[in-house]
Amino acid sequence: MGSSAQVELWSAERVASQATVGRAPNGIRYATWGETRLAESDLDRLVGTVPASLSSALSLRAYYFVPLAVADTGQTMIAPAYSVELGDRAVCHRNAQFGDTDLVFLSTRLMEDRFGLAFEFFINVAHNFVEAAGVPESFASLVWSQAEAQVRGETSQDAWETRRRATEPRTGQKGIDERARNGFFEASFSDALAVYMLSLAVDFDYHDLRERDYPLLAAPALAERLRHVAALFPANPGYEFQILYRRKG
Repeated sequence: MGSSAQVELWSAERVASQATVGRAPNGIRYATWGETRLAESDLDRLVGTVPASLSSALSLRAYYFVPLAVADTGQTMIAPAYSVELGDRAVCHRNAQFGDTDLVFLSTRLMEDRFGLAFEFFINVAHNFVEAAGVPESFASLVWSQAEAQVRGETSQDAWETRRRATEPRTGQKGIDERARNGFFEASFSDALAVYMLSLAVDFDYHDLRERDYPLLAAPALAERLRHVAALFPANPGYEFQILYRRKG
């Protein structure tokens, strides 16, 4: 549809009451609604990527794949189809609550490709898991040892900033900023878990994740984190984890 006047926005609660929520073999609850332009096979593959060992911590979550989640109305509103004007008002995802379930609405029509949608889904899953289950102590020990060794770069702006605050105490501050360090653990684990799932779902170049405001974590350090995550949360049957190094010339 070309005009937002032709598109009736639905409340998140109304969508939740109308859409049928399924449960993937790995235990993840999800639904589609509206003109998402997602092939069922592609969606099943995407949702099925999430390691089954994560699902118990996500039992009160449901992921809704919708055309657009609109952010400027004071509440979570969902568009059943795409329009340019609504696309300008939409965001990658919005959260809502329906009964005892936390809902995550993902805007499929804002993503340019499978890579973009996959990473948006997986970073939400990763953050939701951390909210429910926290960060494994072994992973926290690994990333802190890397920070103390001054390994170059990080995996996101949040991880970079919290690591900097934790390792570079302010003048007059005694000891480590524990709040910043815990924030670093949460951000770096969420990032690593999302990148790990992304690697199971699609082939991509690590440098595709680069952002301008911070240096990207050195590849060997990321590989160490990803192998650790893979050992904690093995891939489901039919998915394979591997890291390939390429050299030009």
